[in-house]
Amino acid sequence: MKRTSDVKAFFQYVIPSVLSFALSGVYAIVDGFFVGNSIGDVGLSAVNIAYPIVAVIQALGTGIGMGGAIYYAIYKAEQKEEQAREFTAGALWALLITGILLTVSVFFLNGSLLKLLGASGKMLALGEEYIAVISLGAALQVVGTGLVPFIRNNGGSFYAMIAMIAGFVSNIILDYLFVWVFGQGVSGAAWATVIGQGITMLIALAYLLRNRQFTLGIPFSKLGKVSASILNIGIAPLYRLCHLHYISDIARSRRRSPAAPQPVLW
Repeated sequence: MKRTSDVKAFFQYVIPSVLSFALSGVYAIVDGFFVGNSIGDVGLSAVNIAYPIVAVIQALGTGIGMGGAIYYAIYKAEQKEEQAREFTAGALWALLITGILLTVSVFFLNGSLLKLLGASGKMLALGEEYIAVISLGAALQVVGTGLVPFIRNNGGSFYAMIAMIAGFVSNIILDYLFVWVFGQGVSGAAWATVIGQGITMLIALAYLLRNRQFTLGIPFSKLGKVSASILNIGIAPLYRLCHLHYISDIARSRRRSPAAPQPVLW
């Protein structure tokens, strides 16, 4: 009987976690679909070549969130409430600071980053337009993806999935409105992504506030050590996510036609 109960609990956590994790990587696919069918191949190429920047933003949020959530779960299981709250606060500060730094750096360096990724001409101009908007919402993306692991480790794996689904569905609806109805092109697709992930963040915040798990209270003297511990754990999922995106980019580049210098997507 206990074995059956353990298996049931296992799948109750695993299935929502897998689904919510999978949804975090398909925003660019949705953006590419609407942009490609609106302004053509060059728009689709711009979204695709900008995707590694978006992926790094999301990976940083996920890595920091996972690192903090793991320590939170360990100390919670040991009934060390103070330490658990310190790691929650430390992770939230790390997410906020990372989000602000990414907003500033990506906004001012988006052209250089896109050139390093191979963008040029019209594709570069559209990519800059897309990433400029994405950078303005970088904090929303980092905090939103970073809060989801805390919800899972607090027993809310289904709620975490709902938060991700709500953001994803909102992104589809807003992509349709901004890109197809209002004709805002790649900037409209970027705003749809930012707003969709902002909705995920708000739902995640609502859960933590309702369960009294949200806190920014941590002694400044402990913040550095706590943040370092979180990054030490979070670097593994961060590396894995970036590695998967890198492999995906290589696979797409191998489908490139010799006669066409622009990336062929999806």
